[in-house]
Amino acid sequence: MYIEKIKSPADLKGLDIEALNIVADETRRAVLNRVSKHGGHVGPNLGFVEATVALHYVFDAPVDKFVFDVSHQCYPHKVLTGRAAGFLGDVDDMNAISGYSSPSECPEYDNFEVGHTSTSVSLATGLQKARDVKGTHENIIAVIGDGSLSGGEAFEGLDEASELGTGIIIVVNDNEMSIAENHGGIYKNLRALCESNGACEHNWFKAWGFEYTYLEEGNDIAKLIDVFRSVKDTDRPTVVHIHTEKGHGYAPAVQNKEAWHWGLPFNLDDGSRPVRNADGSMPDVVPAEDYAVLFSDWMLREMKLDPTLIAVTAGTPTAGGFTAAKRKEAGSQHIDMGIAEEQAVAMISGMAKGGLHPVWTVYSTFIQRTYDQIAQDLCINANPAVINVVGGGVRSMNDITHICLFDIPMLCSIPGLVYLAPTNCEEYFAMLRWAIKQEKMPVALRVPTGEVVHTTEQVDAEYACEPQYKVAHRGSKVAVVAAGSFYQKGESVVGLLAEKGIDATLINPRYLNDVDAATLDALKSDHQLVVTLEDGCKDGGFGERIAAYYGTSDMKVLVCGVKKGLYDRFDVEQLLSDNRLLDAQIVEDALAALGE
Repeated sequence: MYIEKIKSPADLKGLDIEALNIVADETRRAVLNRVSKHGGHVGPNLGFVEATVALHYVFDAPVDKFVFDVSHQCYPHKVLTGRAAGFLGDVDDMNAISGYSSPSECPEYDNFEVGHTSTSVSLATGLQKARDVKGTHENIIAVIGDGSLSGGEAFEGLDEASELGTGIIIVVNDNEMSIAENHGGIYKNLRALCESNGACEHNWFKAWGFEYTYLEEGNDIAKLIDVFRSVKDTDRPTVVHIHTEKGHGYAPAVQNKEAWHWGLPFNLDDGSRPVRNADGSMPDVVPAEDYAVLFSDWMLREMKLDPTLIAVTAGTPTAGGFTAAKRKEAGSQHIDMGIAEEQAVAMISGMAKGGLHPVWTVYSTFIQRTYDQIAQDLCINANPAVINVVGGGVRSMNDITHICLFDIPMLCSIPGLVYLAPTNCEEYFAMLRWAIKQEKMPVALRVPTGEVVHTTEQVDAEYACEPQYKVAHRGSKVAVVAAGSFYQKGESVVGLLAEKGIDATLINPRYLNDVDAATLDALKSDHQLVVTLEDGCKDGGFGERIAAYYGTSDMKVLVCGVKKGLYDRFDVEQLLSDNRLLDAQIVEDALAALGE
């Protein structure tokens, strides 16, 4: 195999077109080998194989700098920059390679840790300016997919690249898809450019001041090489618009592009999931409930009764369970605005002001992108929109660019927002109904992460904008305040304390954004210690707010959560252990705090 001998892009330079096509075929097989056994981003990487080979053949990395947007198309780049073992080797070799651009993994060829979208052009303009100031002459190449162009930072980056006016090459990888279908006015022009072979009169990129080249055959190495050679060493801001096929070279990924954007391991022969066991047998699969499915089914039923109820997503519709079929069923009552979280928040604020009932579903890791809009456009205006935060906590995504531990400190720092943490399915839907119905202020709900937990106990149907904790069991000496997904952990801790002779109080706080002073004050008479449990970063979080409330009183507070940090591809149980979050550790620390 060629790729086993390629240790750097320089090893491509002496190859002819026939050999380069073989390299592309081997690279595609290597990518498929990894994703079928390890999981990862499938379609975007398969579609960018030929372009990656051509880029590294024409340009001279690491002197020339590549910046990948989102990193959904960086696997072929990794194969050709000395990391083929992560695609050809065993599971340990694969685990050693991140699914994203990562200078900590390969500082020579990866320039930035990148996992969120629409950032490549902005990052590249920084390298562009640094080169210009230093007086060097390297090429700066930003790779951005058409889907990422719907994000506001991409617009800002293009604006600045044009303003700088010096050499930068922006490769627009147009496969006519975001994760799902594209949404936004820019795609009308991209479609017109593709249909006219780049010759239509109205050219969005030229209007911004870019030199522009279009290539229809974006999976043809020879033609890609010619195009990239024509722009190499340019002294002008330049866009190379290539039309590629998402999933190219693997039929299942071509036939169902949305489903094959990213996936867990699969059977490479036919694309079926789940993957076979090592002995060739099929694993037992027990159908499990999923909050995304439950939410989208509920929304579709409610939408038929209430035309003002609007489901909103921002580039990740299946985060809320809105598959292509459900999006079609919802019709105009589902809005996906592309990868534009800032637009989502401002728009739901406007919709709520206009009398609609919008519910925006967003992953915890992506809500970080819109702090200012939540504070300014939404909360200052007190418009009663609903934000459905999914995937928060340790049992969610675990790449350094996608960790979901910071939504509680972030959202709870914003005045005028109620942040609710349901502990089970019935409580979640009760809170959701109330949040949609109330008209006083914006409400966010932290959807429980992990398996769907049900309760036979009666849950409250009505909530208030002022915090009202729920005391599930009244004991003494120790009170365990366990929020959201960690409520079941709280139940376990209380059970273990009972074995130690302590009848602990168990509290479901429900509200993350503020303290229930009456409930906390009532504990002072017969409790010595309050233990707070939260599934996220404890620094600036829910537990520290309770500790600050007790302040100089005699009450001790043990705050249990994850220490602030950037964790990469962590093992959940190890992370819990390292942060003293295993049930037995929490009990041990509680007893130590009591001096027992």
